[in-house]
Amino acid sequence: TGIIIQYSNKKTVGIGGEQISAIGRGLCVLLGISLEDTQKELEHMVRKILNLRVFEDESGKHWSKSVMDKEYEVLCVSQFTLQCVLKGNKPDFHLAMPTEQAEGFYNSFLEQLRKAYRPELIKDGEFSAYMQVHIQNDGPVTIELESPAAYAATSDPKQVS
Repeated sequence: TGIIIQYSNKKTVGIGGEQISAIGRGLCVLLGISLEDTQKELEHMVRKILNLRVFEDESGKHWSKSVMDKEYEVLCVSQFTLQCVLKGNKPDFHLAMPTEQAEGFYNSFLEQLRKAYRPELIKDGEFSAYMQVHIQNDGPVTIELESPAAYAATSDPKQVS
C-alpha cells in the first residue's frame, strides 16, 4: 500500500467542476493499492492513519494529537498512481491492484475507517473517477506511510509496529 497523508485546513474533491466531497480541518489520505496488499495490511494502515500524531495539543505542542483526539475529519482519495514505477520516462502501473479488485479493497478500507472512528467524519471521492482534488496543505505536513511488509524490510526496529 502506498499512502500519502496531508494535514490541511480545507480539502475538496470535484468531478467535472462539481464538488462531490469536502472537509475542514483534518487529514487527506491518498491511497495507492498494490497487488500485494492484504486485509491485515489494510487494518494496520487504518490504525496508523487514525492514531498518527500530527496535530498540536491545547498548549500548542506540535506532534501531540491524532485526528481522533481532535475529532477532525478524514478525506480519502483512491490514487493508483502512487504505485507507479518509471520505465525510463514512462509511468508503469503494473504494481497497482487491478480496478475490479481495488474497488472492493478501497471500500473495505473506508468501512474500517468508519467503524474505527466516527462514520460521519470519514469522506471520500469517487473511486476510479477523474477528480480534481484541492488540498490546502497546512505546515506543510506530508507523511508517507508504508505497509507493514515494507517496515519489516527496514533495519530500524522502532518502525515495526
